Amino acid sequence: MESEIATEIRECEARLYAAMLASNLVELDSLIADDLLFVGPTGELATKAMDLELHRTGGTQFHKFVPKELEIRVWSEYFALASAKIFLSGTYLSNAFAGDYRYLRVWRKGKSGWQIAGGSASLVV
Repeated sequence: MESEIATEIRECEARLYAAMLASNLVELDSLIADDLLFVGPTGELATKAMDLELHRTGGTQFHKFVPKELEIRVWSEYFALASAKIFLSGTYLSNAFAGDYRYLRVWRKGKSGWQIAGGSASLVV
């Protein structure tokens, strides 16, 4: 049986997927920690401010978002790791992309609830 924390992370992941697809800035702001460090598929380092700006300006747009796998490891009552495989299509800085991507996210629980504090995304080849 899955732990209560793992269930909470699954719910946060579902909220995140919907927010990314819709570029919902309010929801993304609540789910992403202010001190986020995220490594993108090309190795670039991104912050929360950078991610929100890309969604705000249309620099990142998702057209299709199909979750395929999600594994969660609970480290403590304050930290969890999520690994998700997702089929994505869309545009990034006017360049089209499509394929399966593996996301690794560190979720941290603080005053604002569960938020992403770090992670990475890689194209699955």
